Amino acid sequence: MLARDLIGKIRKIEIYTNRLVNDQLAGQYHSVFKGRGMAFAEVRQYQPGDDIRLIDWNVTARMNDVFIKLFTEEREMTVMLLVDMSASNLFGTYSQTKREIAAELAAILAFSAIKNNDRVGLIIFTDEVEKFVPPKKGKKHVLRVISEILAYKPRSRKTQVAAGLEFLGRITKRRSVAFLLTDFLEEPPEGPVDPGRPLPNARLDHAFRVMSRKHDLIPVAINDPLEEELPALGLINLRDYETGELLLFDSSGPEARAYNLYMRRARERRNMLFRRLKMDFMQLRTDEPYVGKLVDFFRTRQKRMRR
Repeated sequence: MLARDLIGKIRKIEIYTNRLVNDQLAGQYHSVFKGRGMAFAEVRQYQPGDDIRLIDWNVTARMNDVFIKLFTEEREMTVMLLVDMSASNLFGTYSQTKREIAAELAAILAFSAIKNNDRVGLIIFTDEVEKFVPPKKGKKHVLRVISEILAYKPRSRKTQVAAGLEFLGRITKRRSVAFLLTDFLEEPPEGPVDPGRPLPNARLDHAFRVMSRKHDLIPVAINDPLEEELPALGLINLRDYETGELLLFDSSGPEARAYNLYMRRARERRNMLFRRLKMDFMQLRTDEPYVGKLVDFFRTRQKRMRR
């Protein structure tokens, strides 16, 4: 992407996401992503209706009057964006590719974070981690993060989601909010492929179990409808984005039906794992507006946290 084109794209995303954050997401991000805890701020005189459990007995005894402790939320958090840059994310049969949606979504999350004085970091991965931008605050830093996502040229075309998660575990010791933006299209694990029962990816499942305990990990699956179910169009030419392989494929034959079943079962198995680990997650598609789903995600999470 040329420098002029990149600047224009960044500016367009900045204007769009800022408006969205201010108009639709104001306050929601703050309420659904909590800081590290509560910190003592000051004391003040007791007033009728105050919680007696907050009485500071030392100050009360010294001042010969009743005082209570006041606390403020330790707001500052670290938000990590894990973005899949494998070649399959260049695919999109509608107005945007999966990578473009990931860039816009990352921008919305990053601008929401800095609006709440949180730090934002970036991990770009393929089948290995290729770029790490340490967490920082400020608009200038967020614009750098967006620029990296839009302009980065990955060395590898393949995918290994576990590599990104494992790197997150090594570089972040304190609990953070981590958004994983990927299409989850990896090589199937070795062994016989049973369309009715896809084999688990042991390395990836283990990474999810470990990271969901250490961090507030939120997987965001971004897919195109043609990846989820091939239409019956007869013989078609297909190219594997990650290997470059070309093949002639019968989209009306039994192999296509087996593929559709495999993808559906793989998605169901993955979502079942997320629910078992009590992880919030999002599923986005290139043919559907993602803004409404993001707003719904925030609302659903807010309701769950109130229970």
